[in-house]
Amino acid sequence: MNAIDNSKMQKDDIALGELMSILSGAKDSPLVFYYDGRPVKPGYHVTEVKAGQFQALDCGANPEAWSEIFIQLWDIEEGDRTHMPAGKFHAIIRKVTEHVKLDDSAKLTFEVSDGVQPMQLYCAAMPTLHAGAVHVELAPRPASCKPRDRWLAEQAQTAACCAPTSAKCCG
Repeated sequence: MNAIDNSKMQKDDIALGELMSILSGAKDSPLVFYYDGRPVKPGYHVTEVKAGQFQALDCGANPEAWSEIFIQLWDIEEGDRTHMPAGKFHAIIRKVTEHVKLDDSAKLTFEVSDGVQPMQLYCAAMPTLHAGAVHVELAPRPASCKPRDRWLAEQAQTAACCAPTSAKCCG
């Protein structure tokens, strides 16, 4: 049985390549991540970047496979530092690629902690440029039932392509 590729399961997620492309055009701008309704502290660190290839069985007994990249942010205040420039973040990720194969199309997950609270998982929205800084909104990564998610997506697609008065769908 072939595995279902879930790398594009979440519509609001961005892939590493998309993030890097946007950051390359704003290298001197401060990069500010937002989570839980607030920005990361100006002294934040990128403490780890890891890549994984996952294979699993979902709750509907469907084999699943995907690539995922995890970027760990340590949300701390450190001296009089300012938010990291987008170019520095870009350089950190490119440095990682010298040692670890990173798939630019892989699902991107941020792990964030202040060193006291447990690490939380977040997905990233498309970056925006606002007041001279690059803003990246992080949203909690929820658990989901993949068979249900696929079914809902199929229902939405069917509803979108079928006219309400037509008995015939586009299939």
